Amino acid sequence: MPEVTLVDAINLVLARAMQDDPNVIVFGEDVGINGGVFRATAGLQQRFGPERVLDTPLAELLISGLCVGMASQGLKPVGEIQFMGFIYPCIDQLVNHASRLRHRTQGRLSCPMVLRAPCGAGIRAPEHHSEHTEAMLTHIPGLRVVIPSSPERAYGLLLAAIHDPDPVVFLEPTRLYRGARGLVDDNGEALSLDVAFVLREGRDVTLIGWGAILKETLAAAEALADEGISAEVIDLATLKPYDAETILASVAKTGRCVIVHEAARTGGLGAEIAALLAERGLTSLLAPVARVAGYDTVIPLPRLEQSYIPSINRIVSAARRACRFT
Repeated sequence: MPEVTLVDAINLVLARAMQDDPNVIVFGEDVGINGGVFRATAGLQQRFGPERVLDTPLAELLISGLCVGMASQGLKPVGEIQFMGFIYPCIDQLVNHASRLRHRTQGRLSCPMVLRAPCGAGIRAPEHHSEHTEAMLTHIPGLRVVIPSSPERAYGLLLAAIHDPDPVVFLEPTRLYRGARGLVDDNGEALSLDVAFVLREGRDVTLIGWGAILKETLAAAEALADEGISAEVIDLATLKPYDAETILASVAKTGRCVIVHEAARTGGLGAEIAALLAERGLTSLLAPVARVAGYDTVIPLPRLEQSYIPSINRIVSAARRACRFT
């Protein structure tokens, strides 16, 4: 079982899905000849041919529209948007067609498409290349939103997304592409969607995150352990529909919760989780729910980029404050 990077895991699962199912089609800007801007599709066109790995024009609305059309006719398209900051033209297709097709046709048609998009800061990219606006996507009924935090979960979750009969937006943290390594067995086994992963057991406070920020969250849990605070760490993984039961069970045990996300604070997914705890977990809480998030501003590139991303110290401080309540 080789140790691979997250971007290698994406490449492995795309190749596996295309090998196992001739209906899987991969396309996007520069994904064929050049193998993608991050090389996630390197070698796929050479292996499977230009009819199954297609280069498209610089037109995100076209890419998402092709996904809907292909999916409605029995194919399983995997479209790539080069950066999440370019996904906004796709909202038309996602809201008006992809997410509604099953309901519009009363189940006669479904939309088994995946739209992949790198996301997040930390690679010193230009404007529009470091967006993390997942909450906008989670507000769309009928759409799944998934984000991995390791190569192992990238492999299993992307495979599950490709197998899913309904549309999935699959977000890929850019700073983990080559900043995370793990043992990945290319066995064609998918992980379950809509299930959160408990990465670390704890008794005093629950830390919830997703994507690249799990790196800082786990490091914060280690630092808290040195202070005698036992933190449970949850990787949400599927952002829509998220696993409410795992969250509620954890907070019932710890009594405290800190939600960590890179996206801007106001209107972020952390607020939705805080609302869940207010509605269904209030009697378990020993302290107010805390959020450690990005700031309500455009990401200040490049010199202040690292200051925008929630730091280990910010997470530790929020957990300490929560644990002061008794």
